[in-house]
Amino acid sequence: MVGDFDRKWAQSRAGAADEQVDTRLNGTGTPAGPLAPGGSGGFGSTPAEKTAAANAIETELQPNTKTATEHADEATNTAVKGFEGWDTAPGLKKVADTWDKQVKALMGRLGSEKSSLRGASGLFVRNDIGLGDQFRPIGAQSKLNGL
Repeated sequence: MVGDFDRKWAQSRAGAADEQVDTRLNGTGTPAGPLAPGGSGGFGSTPAEKTAAANAIETELQPNTKTATEHADEATNTAVKGFEGWDTAPGLKKVADTWDKQVKALMGRLGSEKSSLRGASGLFVRNDIGLGDQFRPIGAQSKLNGL
């Protein structure tokens, strides 16, 4: 058995030696990205896309998750009643309690993500306005104005 492993390992090493291996480092050659010369100058998503994602969480994910949870709770409660007196009933009840805890965590996470998306969008806009306000006094006092 050990010899079989050694034989297969040697075959794998020999096959790997025949393969060409290339390495490419990010950041070499032409730079890419929003801050690089010629880059897009934008983030991966716009404020409108963040708002759309937050709205999708609010109008689709949260209500649909709640509906699915209520449906599962009803079905599980019916099953627990049907198995009353059997060892299955407490097991189903335990599963239902675990499910409810997981759904509560998921709903909390969805709410947090929704708030973060909305907050990030506003944060970027406020940051841009604040930076612009900091540069305005410099430009107003410049002797280069009006040239």
